[in-house]
Amino acid sequence: MSYRLLIGVLSAMAVTVSTGTFAQGTMAEAKAMLEKAVAAVKADKAKALDMFNKGEGGFLDRDLYVFCSNVSDGKLLADGNPNAKQLVGTDDRTLKDSTGNPFGQDLFTAGQKPEGQVSEVSYLFPKPGSDKTPVQKVSFVTRVGDIYCGVGYYK
Repeated sequence: MSYRLLIGVLSAMAVTVSTGTFAQGTMAEAKAMLEKAVAAVKADKAKALDMFNKGEGGFLDRDLYVFCSNVSDGKLLADGNPNAKQLVGTDDRTLKDSTGNPFGQDLFTAGQKPEGQVSEVSYLFPKPGSDKTPVQKVSFVTRVGDIYCGVGYYK
């Protein structure tokens, strides 16, 4: 690594630490994590859901995480967001954001589409590790057999 590049990297890290901000996941990274999650579910659904809930195996990266629910009843089976563990077991269709937007129904509707079709759902939701203030989020959602999974990125 060149001296200039090293200085640039260290300067960027100092600015990030001093401002208290953290790098956030991108749209491309969210899509890539969803693809990885789909492959994990297809390989071993029970193991994948456990990893998603625990944030293991690369399924919790900064503010990117996987969530999955039943296609049949919308029951949330896995949620990698440490701020939202209390939602596991609830019906997605009942979820609304702070503006009253019924985003849970939108997630459920996206999960009803044919396997392999990816939908985008926009809503407000708190970032993992944040003060729980909702911010704009877009989730990519797709069906995988009898469940649907999503990964969202924060704008």
